[in-house]
Amino acid sequence: MLASLGETLAYAEKRNCAVGAFDTPNLELLVATIRAAEKRDEPVIIQHAQLHEDVMPLAIIGPTMVRCAADAKVPVCPMIDHATDEAYVHTALALGFPAIMFDASGRPFDENVAATKTVVDICRAAGAQVEAELGVTEGHAEMETGGEGTAHENLYTDPEQAVAFVQATGIDALAASFGTVHGFYRVAPKLDFDRIERTRALTGVPLVMHGGSGLSREATRRAIQCGIRKINYFSYMSHACVVGVQKLLAEKEVRFFHEIAEAATAAMEEDCLSAMETFSMQ
Repeated sequence: MLASLGETLAYAEKRNCAVGAFDTPNLELLVATIRAAEKRDEPVIIQHAQLHEDVMPLAIIGPTMVRCAADAKVPVCPMIDHATDEAYVHTALALGFPAIMFDASGRPFDENVAATKTVVDICRAAGAQVEAELGVTEGHAEMETGGEGTAHENLYTDPEQAVAFVQATGIDALAASFGTVHGFYRVAPKLDFDRIERTRALTGVPLVMHGGSGLSREATRRAIQCGIRKINYFSYMSHACVVGVQKLLAEKEVRFFHEIAEAATAAMEEDCLSAMETFSMQ
Protein backbone atom coordinates (compact mmCIF):
# COMPACT_ATOMS: atom_id res chain seq x y z
CA MET A 1 0.00 0.00 0.00
CA LEU A 2 1.21 3.48 -0.85
CA ALA A 3 2.47 5.29 2.27
CA SER A 4 3.78 8.74 3.09
CA LEU A 5 7.17 9.54 4.59
CA GLY A 6 5.41 10.71 7.74
CA GLU A 7 3.60 7.40 8.15
CA THR A 8 6.79 5.35 7.87
CA LEU A 9 8.67 7.64 10.26
CA ALA A 10 5.79 7.52 12.75
CA TYR A 11 6.06 3.71 12.70
CA ALA A 12 9.77 3.97 13.52
CA GLU A 13 9.23 6.57 16.22
CA LYS A 14 6.54 4.52 17.93
CA ARG A 15 8.81 1.46 18.06
CA ASN A 16 12.09 3.30 18.71
CA CYS A 17 13.59 1.76 15.59
CA ALA A 18 14.52 2.92 12.09
CA VAL A 19 12.79 2.32 8.78
CA GLY A 20 14.98 1.11 5.92
CA ALA A 21 15.26 3.27 2.80
CA PHE A 22 16.67 1.29 -0.11
CA ASP A 23 17.72 2.76 -3.45
CA THR A 24 16.07 0.73 -6.23
CA PRO A 25 17.39 1.88 -9.62
CA ASN A 26 16.40 -1.41 -11.30
CA LEU A 27 13.62 -3.97 -11.12
CA GLU A 28 15.68 -6.59 -9.27
CA LEU A 29 16.48 -4.21 -6.40
CA LEU A 30 12.87 -3.06 -6.30
CA VAL A 31 11.45 -6.58 -6.16
CA ALA A 32 14.02 -7.71 -3.59
CA THR A 33 13.20 -4.80 -1.27
CA ILE A 34 9.44 -5.23 -1.36
CA ARG A 35 9.71 -9.01 -0.97
CA ALA A 36 11.83 -8.49 2.14
CA ALA A 37 9.44 -5.92 3.61
CA GLU A 38 6.47 -8.21 3.03
CA LYS A 39 8.26 -11.15 4.63
CA ARG A 40 9.00 -9.04 7.70
CA ASP A 41 5.58 -7.36 7.61
CA GLU A 42 7.22 -3.94 8.01
CA PRO A 43 6.94 -0.63 6.16
CA VAL A 44 9.78 0.31 3.85
CA ILE A 45 10.97 3.24 1.74
CA ILE A 46 12.04 2.69 -1.87
CA GLN A 47 14.20 5.41 -3.38
CA HIS A 48 15.53 6.63 -6.70
CA ALA A 49 18.62 8.83 -6.52
CA GLN A 50 19.04 11.56 -9.11
CA LEU A 51 22.66 10.44 -9.57
CA HIS A 52 21.27 7.10 -10.84
CA GLU A 53 19.48 8.80 -13.73
CA ASP A 54 22.08 7.42 -16.15
CA VAL A 55 21.58 3.93 -14.71
CA MET A 56 17.79 4.06 -14.99
CA PRO A 57 15.76 7.15 -15.95
CA LEU A 58 13.14 8.22 -13.43
CA ALA A 59 10.62 8.38 -16.27
CA ILE A 60 10.93 4.59 -16.62
CA ILE A 61 11.46 3.31 -13.07
CA GLY A 62 9.37 5.96 -11.31
CA PRO A 63 5.90 4.78 -12.39
CA THR A 64 6.95 1.19 -11.64
CA MET A 65 8.01 2.16 -8.12
CA VAL A 66 4.72 3.93 -7.43
CA ARG A 67 2.68 1.02 -8.80
CA CYS A 68 4.67 -1.57 -6.84
CA ALA A 69 4.24 0.48 -3.68
CA ALA A 70 0.48 0.67 -4.18
CA ASP A 71 0.24 -3.09 -4.80
CA ALA A 72 2.46 -4.12 -1.86
CA LYS A 73 1.01 -5.88 1.20
CA VAL A 74 2.83 -3.50 3.53
CA PRO A 75 3.17 0.31 3.60
CA VAL A 76 5.73 1.40 1.01
CA CYS A 77 6.84 5.00 0.46
CA PRO A 78 8.39 5.82 -2.93
CA MET A 79 10.91 8.63 -2.47
CA ILE A 80 13.45 10.61 -4.46
CA ASP A 81 16.98 10.48 -3.02
CA HIS A 82 19.39 13.42 -3.31
CA ALA A 83 17.44 15.54 -5.76
CA THR A 84 19.60 18.55 -6.58
CA ASP A 85 17.34 20.72 -8.73
CA GLU A 86 13.72 21.85 -8.79
CA ALA A 87 13.03 20.37 -12.23
CA TYR A 88 13.73 16.86 -10.95
CA VAL A 89 11.44 17.49 -7.98
CA HIS A 90 8.60 18.57 -10.27
CA THR A 91 9.07 15.46 -12.42
CA ALA A 92 8.88 13.18 -9.39
CA LEU A 93 5.80 14.88 -7.99
CA ALA A 94 4.05 14.56 -11.35
CA LEU A 95 4.75 10.81 -11.26
CA GLY A 96 3.07 10.52 -7.86
CA PHE A 97 6.04 10.43 -5.49
CA PRO A 98 4.89 11.43 -1.98
CA ALA A 99 8.37 12.22 -0.62
CA ILE A 100 11.47 14.07 -1.77
CA MET A 101 14.97 14.13 -0.32
CA PHE A 102 16.40 17.44 -1.54
CA ASP A 103 20.14 17.95 -1.20
CA ALA A 104 21.68 21.41 -1.28
CA SER A 105 24.12 20.53 1.50
CA GLY A 106 27.15 21.37 -0.62
CA ARG A 107 26.05 25.00 -0.86
CA PRO A 108 26.63 27.75 1.74
CA PHE A 109 24.15 27.65 4.63
CA ASP A 110 21.97 30.55 3.43
CA GLU A 111 21.75 29.11 -0.08
CA ASN A 112 20.90 25.67 1.32
CA VAL A 113 18.09 27.21 3.39
CA ALA A 114 16.68 29.21 0.49
CA ALA A 115 16.76 26.33 -2.01
CA THR A 116 15.34 23.85 0.48
CA LYS A 117 12.54 26.23 1.53
CA THR A 118 11.55 26.63 -2.12
CA VAL A 119 11.36 22.85 -2.55
CA VAL A 120 9.36 22.49 0.67
CA ASP A 121 6.81 25.02 -0.65
CA ILE A 122 6.58 23.15 -3.96
CA CYS A 123 6.10 19.82 -2.20
CA ARG A 124 3.55 21.16 0.29
CA ALA A 125 1.42 22.35 -2.62
CA ALA A 126 1.53 18.80 -4.02
CA GLY A 127 0.87 17.11 -0.67
CA ALA A 128 4.40 15.68 -0.47
CA GLN A 129 6.94 15.71 2.37
CA VAL A 130 10.61 16.66 2.38
CA GLU A 131 13.87 15.44 3.84
CA ALA A 132 16.92 17.69 3.48
CA GLU A 133 20.57 17.56 4.51
CA LEU A 134 22.76 19.80 6.63
CA GLY A 135 26.41 18.91 6.81
CA VAL A 136 27.76 16.72 4.05
CA THR A 137 27.72 12.92 3.87
CA GLU A 138 30.52 12.27 1.43
CA GLY A 139 31.05 9.54 -1.10
CA HIS A 140 28.73 10.37 -4.03
CA ALA A 141 31.60 10.07 -6.50
CA GLU A 142 32.58 6.77 -4.96
CA MET A 143 29.01 5.50 -5.40
CA GLU A 144 29.23 6.20 -9.10
CA THR A 145 32.65 4.61 -9.58
CA GLY A 146 32.45 1.75 -7.09
CA GLY A 147 35.26 3.23 -5.03
CA GLU A 148 35.56 3.93 -1.32
CA GLY A 149 34.74 6.92 0.85
CA THR A 150 36.05 8.70 3.91
CA ALA A 151 34.39 11.20 6.25
CA HIS A 152 35.74 14.60 7.32
CA GLU A 153 34.69 16.08 10.66
CA ASN A 154 34.59 19.66 9.36
CA LEU A 155 31.62 18.61 7.21
CA TYR A 156 29.55 17.17 10.08
CA THR A 157 26.16 18.63 11.01
CA ASP A 158 26.32 21.40 13.58
CA PRO A 159 23.46 20.76 16.06
CA GLU A 160 22.82 24.45 16.82
CA GLN A 161 22.82 25.34 13.14
CA ALA A 162 20.46 22.44 12.51
CA VAL A 163 17.81 24.11 14.67
CA ALA A 164 17.90 27.24 12.51
CA PHE A 165 17.82 25.12 9.36
CA VAL A 166 14.78 23.09 10.42
CA GLN A 167 12.88 26.15 11.61
CA ALA A 168 13.64 28.17 8.46
CA THR A 169 12.78 25.42 5.99
CA GLY A 170 9.96 23.48 7.64
CA ILE A 171 11.38 20.10 6.56
CA ASP A 172 9.88 16.84 7.82
CA ALA A 173 13.17 14.97 8.35
CA LEU A 174 16.83 15.93 8.56
CA ALA A 175 19.73 13.99 7.07
CA ALA A 176 22.53 14.49 9.58
CA SER A 177 26.23 14.01 8.93
CA PHE A 178 28.13 12.42 11.81
CA GLY A 179 30.73 10.12 10.28
CA THR A 180 29.07 7.87 7.72
CA VAL A 181 29.82 7.97 3.99
CA HIS A 182 28.14 6.81 0.82
CA GLY A 183 29.64 3.77 -0.86
CA PHE A 184 32.24 1.41 0.61
CA TYR A 185 34.34 2.26 3.64
CA ARG A 186 38.10 2.62 3.22
CA VAL A 187 38.61 2.52 6.99
CA ALA A 188 36.27 1.85 9.90
CA PRO A 189 34.12 4.95 10.46
CA LYS A 190 34.34 6.98 13.67
CA LEU A 191 30.77 7.95 14.42
CA ASP A 192 29.88 10.93 16.60
CA PHE A 193 26.89 9.55 18.52
CA ASP A 194 26.75 12.55 20.86
CA ARG A 195 26.19 14.74 17.82
CA ILE A 196 23.16 12.64 16.83
CA GLU A 197 21.64 12.86 20.29
CA ARG A 198 22.15 16.61 20.54
CA THR A 199 20.82 17.26 17.03
CA ARG A 200 17.69 15.21 17.69
CA ALA A 201 17.09 16.83 21.06
CA LEU A 202 17.44 20.37 19.69
CA THR A 203 15.55 19.99 16.40
CA GLY A 204 12.78 17.59 17.43
CA VAL A 205 12.52 16.13 13.92
CA PRO A 206 13.30 12.56 12.79
CA LEU A 207 16.94 12.15 11.81
CA VAL A 208 18.19 10.24 8.77
CA MET A 209 21.46 8.35 8.41
CA HIS A 210 22.87 8.23 4.90
CA GLY A 211 25.60 5.73 4.15
CA GLY A 212 24.01 2.98 6.21
CA SER A 213 25.78 0.16 4.37
CA GLY A 214 28.89 -1.36 5.86
CA LEU A 215 28.34 -0.32 9.47
CA SER A 216 28.46 -2.89 12.23
CA ARG A 217 25.20 -4.04 13.77
CA GLU A 218 26.28 -2.51 17.07
CA ALA A 219 27.09 0.91 15.57
CA THR A 220 23.86 0.97 13.60
CA ARG A 221 21.74 0.15 16.61
CA ARG A 222 23.52 2.69 18.78
CA ALA A 223 22.80 5.36 16.15
CA ILE A 224 19.12 4.36 16.24
CA GLN A 225 19.09 4.61 20.03
CA CYS A 226 20.50 8.12 19.67
CA GLY A 227 17.64 9.24 17.42
CA ILE A 228 18.08 7.94 13.85
CA ARG A 229 14.70 6.99 12.39
CA LYS A 230 15.49 6.40 8.69
CA ILE A 231 18.55 4.63 7.30
CA ASN A 232 19.57 4.83 3.66
CA TYR A 233 21.08 1.58 2.40
CA PHE A 234 22.31 0.67 -1.08
CA SER A 235 25.96 -0.16 -1.78
CA TYR A 236 26.33 -3.42 0.15
CA MET A 237 22.92 -4.68 -0.96
CA SER A 238 23.85 -4.01 -4.57
CA HIS A 239 27.19 -5.79 -4.05
CA ALA A 240 25.34 -8.81 -2.63
CA CYS A 241 23.86 -9.16 -6.11
CA VAL A 242 27.34 -9.54 -7.59
CA VAL A 243 28.28 -12.20 -5.05
CA GLY A 244 25.04 -14.08 -5.68
CA VAL A 245 25.53 -14.12 -9.44
CA GLN A 246 29.17 -15.19 -9.11
CA LYS A 247 28.08 -18.10 -6.93
CA LEU A 248 25.45 -19.15 -9.46
CA LEU A 249 27.92 -19.06 -12.36
CA ALA A 250 30.44 -21.09 -10.35
CA GLU A 251 27.86 -23.78 -9.59
CA LYS A 252 26.26 -24.39 -12.97
CA GLU A 253 26.11 -23.53 -16.63
CA VAL A 254 23.61 -20.71 -17.10
CA ARG A 255 21.83 -20.38 -20.42
CA PHE A 256 19.10 -17.83 -19.68
CA PHE A 257 19.30 -14.31 -18.28
CA HIS A 258 16.29 -14.78 -16.03
CA GLU A 259 18.32 -17.30 -13.99
CA ILE A 260 20.91 -14.60 -13.35
CA ALA A 261 18.26 -12.02 -12.55
CA GLU A 262 16.55 -14.28 -10.03
CA ALA A 263 19.84 -15.21 -8.36
CA ALA A 264 20.64 -11.50 -8.06
CA THR A 265 17.20 -10.73 -6.65
CA ALA A 266 17.38 -13.55 -4.11
CA ALA A 267 20.83 -12.46 -2.90
CA MET A 268 19.73 -8.84 -2.51
CA GLU A 269 16.54 -9.89 -0.74
CA GLU A 270 18.60 -11.83 1.79
CA ASP A 271 20.84 -8.82 2.39
CA CYS A 272 17.80 -6.54 2.68
CA LEU A 273 16.21 -8.88 5.23
CA SER A 274 19.38 -8.78 7.32
CA ALA A 275 19.51 -4.97 7.20
CA MET A 276 15.85 -4.63 8.14
CA GLU A 277 16.35 -7.00 11.06
CA THR A 278 19.14 -4.77 12.36
CA PHE A 279 17.07 -1.61 11.87
CA SER A 280 14.07 -3.13 13.69
CA MET A 281 15.93 -3.27 17.04
CA GLN A 282 14.26 -6.64 17.74
